[in-house]
Order: sequence, then structure tokens, then C-alpha cells
Amino acid sequence: MALDPTLAAQVRAWADDDPDPQTAEHLRMLLATAEDDDEGLARAAQDELADRFSGPLEFGTAGLRGALGGGPHRMNRAVVIRAAAGLVHYLRDALSAVRADGGIDVEGPRVVIGYDARFNSDVFAADTAAVVTAAGGHALLLPSPLPTPVLAFAVRHLGADAGVMVTASHNPPQDNGYKVYLGGRVVTDGGQGAQIVPPYDAEIAERIAAVESVASVPRSEGGWTVLGEEVLDAYLTAVGALAEPGAPRDLRVVVTPLHGVGGHVAELVLRGAGFTDLHFVAEQALPDPRFPTVAFPNPEEPGAIDLALALAEEVDADLVLANDPDADRCAVAVRDPRSASYRGEGSAAAGGWRMLHGDEVGALLGEDVARRVAQARPDGVLASSIVSSRLLGRIAAAHGLRHRATLTGFKWISRVEGLVFGYEEALGYCVDPATVRDKDGLSAALLLAGLAARVKAEGRTLVDLLDDLALEHGLHLTDQLSARFTDLGQIPATMDRVRTSPPQTLAGSHVVEVRDLSVGNLDEPDGLPPTDGLLLLAEDDTRVVVRPSGTEPKVKCYLEVVVDVPASADDGDRVGAARRAARERLDAVRADVAGALGL
Repeated sequence: MALDPTLAAQVRAWADDDPDPQTAEHLRMLLATAEDDDEGLARAAQDELADRFSGPLEFGTAGLRGALGGGPHRMNRAVVIRAAAGLVHYLRDALSAVRADGGIDVEGPRVVIGYDARFNSDVFAADTAAVVTAAGGHALLLPSPLPTPVLAFAVRHLGADAGVMVTASHNPPQDNGYKVYLGGRVVTDGGQGAQIVPPYDAEIAERIAAVESVASVPRSEGGWTVLGEEVLDAYLTAVGALAEPGAPRDLRVVVTPLHGVGGHVAELVLRGAGFTDLHFVAEQALPDPRFPTVAFPNPEEPGAIDLALALAEEVDADLVLANDPDADRCAVAVRDPRSASYRGEGSAAAGGWRMLHGDEVGALLGEDVARRVAQARPDGVLASSIVSSRLLGRIAAAHGLRHRATLTGFKWISRVEGLVFGYEEALGYCVDPATVRDKDGLSAALLLAGLAARVKAEGRTLVDLLDDLALEHGLHLTDQLSARFTDLGQIPATMDRVRTSPPQTLAGSHVVEVRDLSVGNLDEPDGLPPTDGLLLLAEDDTRVVVRPSGTEPKVKCYLEVVVDVPASADDGDRVGAARRAARERLDAVRADVAGALGL
């Protein structure tokens, strides 16, 4: 079978310009196979090449992200070098504008670079440092694989004009990614030290596209600065300051970093605050880019924290804390008597262990932060993404604080003026925005441990605190329905289908509002920029948001029902009855949404 000559020429040109001999050779092998006499092999190779050359990786919810391999639609050295060149070009232009405005000489861009332990992360970080240095910039490389929050902290701590974090966070082992932060002299408003948003992403992408070839990009063989442990020490000091002095520390905690880079730092954070009864999941404690014990290294995925739950049951723990591989997310599991089910004597299920939903953790942390800051920061703002539970808004109002809903992603949440706490339901929490303008699974873990220890000393649990919130604000129950696609063309088709024919009822309640989020409403107070999504609101306050994932090939549906807790019986029975009623309604909503999506 003959390969399209235009595609063949693109493949040859890319392979000839590829600085990595392995990815270049693999592209040439695919090219040869694409013209094989075996029609099946040839078709598979042609489809693979068509996908690899379907266009460049684009900045999504969390930067560039994709599978490792050769070609512009993969993560590889050629893509990283082009990205670094485009970023430096943008930074130089931005600093030229600063020079023109201030009439002063401005030195070259200052860029701090971090990386995790995934395949090629260290190589991509070194390539970035080489490009920055050759362009007359100052590249500051973190000393070892470290969590994303340490890099986000370093951007502001070091006064860097930009930060780059090489990570694919919770994606599968074959992926890697490239997050970009701006700060220093380039961004000086509330977004200083946050990930890029429009128009920065488009301006950087424009300069990346203008790179003629990798060969045309100068790269130094050295000359950048490899930082010492002082940046990590400063981060630990800042996080440690969040711990309430003199508070209880009697807590047995199981911890897992899911084969990522957060284990050592999590231990330093927790032990530094006085939590010494720590039990790490041995099979997952050290960085391993293969992530051998999990199907997906994402705490949200079924089975990901099974080993941690088993260890918790074995050691009679009070709390389970799980970070994703780059430790910017934090999952929490607790004993909940309502969840106990027999799965064999001594099993985690029989012990009632369950993972809290991200919205539950967001509510617990939001209430805790609001309690701390309400008097000192009456102008403070609690923020959450539009797909997260509306409970945080009620918590903010109860403490006399404001609430803002933002687009999905911490690049939006962290920019909220006056932010004192922000979260999104996908296990991301920002508890100290003045220090880290991004989600931080390590500082969140510290606050959660402190909260659990405090209520344990009172003879109560985190589940009791959730019941308190339900009694005060109504029971908010959330869930998610996701559809994963191998054919990415089906994602816009699915979105079009639900826009054209949205459900008329949700669990029997009439839909009273259908809002196309792609229109945007920036002319309204606290309005949102346009984004690909649809919001449905029913008469009984049930809400559904449908949107494509910004990090995975999925369409995600975020479901929420709100049930008032009746004023009868004892508190435990009231909340339990409301939870059962909410669960039944949520299951019905799920069925309605699945039907609308054709699932």
C-alpha cells in the first residue's frame, strides 16, 4: 500500500531533524512498514503515522501532554526543544516590552525547571535548560525529581519569569507532559506564578510554530545552574507554617505516593509537623515510571489505592493519604460505618474504608480554612471550578466570605483575586495560594492530617464533620460519568449530540436551564470565559455539567443532587436517610445523562 506522499515527506523531514536517534529510527521503521506488502501491517502503520502527524500538541487544561514517541503529536525531545525555544522567544519579547516601558536594561529571562521521575523527564528538563541558556537566559534546574508543587513554589520564591515542570501527573506510564508557569517581570498581577491561560498560551504557541527546525535552535552543553536543597527546604518551611501549633498529633496515617515523586517530601512534611505514626505502602513508596501496581496512577481510578486500604485495615489506621505521581493531588480515605460491607474478615471493605470524593475533601478543607481566616480575612474568597460541588459557596456565605466559580483547572482558580482557598473535584486543593499558586497535594495532606487529629481528640471523625455540613447546608452528593474514546473525533460529535438533544428531565425533575458554556458570559459579574461545555439545571436543583477532559481522551459529566436533611430522628439517621435518597436520585440522573450521550 502506498502512503500519502505529503505525509511521507513530513515523516522523513521530522526524522531527519529529530535529535533523538531512537524516536527517529522508530519513525523510519513505521514509514517502511506503511508501504509493506502486508495490507494489515501497512494500514496500522499508516494510521499510526497519521495520528502522530495530525498536528502539534496543544496547551490544554494542564499544559502540553501526550504519549511518548516520535512526531509532532507526541512527547519527545524535538517537541520539547521547539516548546522551549518558543517559550524563550516569548519571554524575550515580553521583557523587551518591560525594558521599553521602564527605560531600563533588563537581563535575560530567568526560568526555573522541574521534573518528575517519568521516562525522559530528566532529558526533557535538560533540553529545556540547554535552550534557555543558549538564548541568553538563566536556567535554574531543580536538583532531582521533585513534586510539581515544589516547582510552582520555586517560581515565586526565586522570582523567576517562568517555570517549566516536566510531568504527565496522573496519566498512564507511556505519557509525559510540559507545564508552563509565568511570573517574575512577565506577569505581575494575581496570576503571578500560575500556569498559563489565554492569551499567553496562544502567544507562546505562535512562537513555537515559528521554529523552523530543531537544528536551528541553539543549545548549550552546559552553563545552567543546578539548584541545591535550599529550594526544597524553603518549601518545607512554608508548608510547615500551615500546621496549627499545639494541636493534637495522635494519628495513625497510611501514605502512598503511587510510585511517584511525592513520598519522600510527604514524609518530610508530615514528620516535620509532628505526625510520626506513618505507614508507607512499601510496594508504591519509591518512584517507578512503570507504575507496576496500578492500571492508571490516578487515585480516582478504581483499585489505585487498594493496597493502601488493605494496609490501613491491617495497621488499624485513622486515615489514608494518597498523592498522585507528581503530588499535586491528594486523595483521602476514611472509615465510614455506613460503607461497611462483608468482603472477608479483616478486609478493607468489611472495615468500612472508603475514599472520600474530591468534593467532600474540598468541603472539609474549605470549612477548615474558612474557620481559620474568617476574622483575619473578611474579604477572602473561596473558589472552586464550575464542575465542583456548590456546597463550597454555602460554606463561604456561612462564614461571611465570598465564593467564585471558575473554569476547570488551577490556572483559573489560582488567579482569583483575594483567594484564600480553592479546589476542584478532581482531588486538587490550594490551601496556601500566597505560597503556591497551584494545587498542592502535600500541603493539603498536612491540613487534612491536622483536621483528622483534632476531631479524633474530640472523639469524632471526618465523617462526622461531613454530617455536620449536611445538617447545616443540605446533603450535596456528587458523582461523575465518563466516556473514554480511542477515536478523538467522537468527542466533538458527542458534545454536539448532547447540545442538540439535551435531556428534558433529570431523575424526573424538569430541566429549567440549558447553558452553553462555549458562549461565555464575561459581561456578567463573576462571569466566565467561553469553554467547551454544557450546563443543565433541573427544577429540584439537580445540576449536570458535560465537558471534554483537558488531560485525557474523555467526555466527562459532573452530576450533583442536593437533598435537605429532615428535622427528625437523631442526626446520624437523618443524614443517612438523606444520603440514601440522594444516591437513588443520583443513580437516576446518571441513567438519564448516559442515555443522552448514547452510552
